[in-house]
Amino acid sequence: MKQSRGSHRVTGGDAGANRRLSALREQVYQANMALVEHGLVVSTFGNVSGMDRELGVIAIKPSGVDYAELTPADLVLLDLEGNVLTQGMNPSSDTRTHLLLYRRFEQIGGVVHTHSRHATAWAQARRPLPCLGTTHADYFRGEVPCTEVITDQQIGLDYEEQTGYQIVRAFQRRDYREMPAVLVASHGPFTWGKDAEEAVHNAWMLEYAAEMAVMAFSVNPRVRGIKQTLLDKHFLRKHGKDAYYGQPGREKE
Repeated sequence: MKQSRGSHRVTGGDAGANRRLSALREQVYQANMALVEHGLVVSTFGNVSGMDRELGVIAIKPSGVDYAELTPADLVLLDLEGNVLTQGMNPSSDTRTHLLLYRRFEQIGGVVHTHSRHATAWAQARRPLPCLGTTHADYFRGEVPCTEVITDQQIGLDYEEQTGYQIVRAFQRRDYREMPAVLVASHGPFTWGKDAEEAVHNAWMLEYAAEMAVMAFSVNPRVRGIKQTLLDKHFLRKHGKDAYYGQPGREKE
């Protein structure tokens, strides 16, 4: 059995809160493991966080810990301002980006960052990911945006927090609920969702859409984006107010 490294204890709180924190840690742990299962990470790259909005607590993968060695107890707990509530592990180096997204996108409960191969290729090419077909449209309502390249001035400030601001700027005219993904220029993808599990699923679908787009352009370099009516139909039948895809009470897959 894997052993935790270090002491992990949240000060204060009642038994109910502690149960919720344990459940949060377990969910975020399983979400991090799903990144490996779906082939979205190599080495120690990538991280998942999840937030309990009622408690105001975020759980995130510790920095530089190999996924094969990770345990639920290793996950670092923080508040929304970045104050670490546990002892023994440093949080992910991308924590400030996650925190800013939780503050600005108030309905999300999970954030994922990966260096998955095809989505990262689009980010490194500094190109948005066009919506070419219905598989993309099932999850992302249109072109997945790519941020502007971060400036030298921003790099000299709080780099990770400024990365978050670059993402937020890309959503000034977009709804983050209809577009739960972004490509950070020269860096890689971020996704989010109602919880950590959904955020990972969106990262998986983003990688799949990015791979298919590369293949589509290799078959037809002049391919154009999906027509708007078909895009809207596929997105809204799954996510709209009158959505009818899937079964009542079951997750839409």
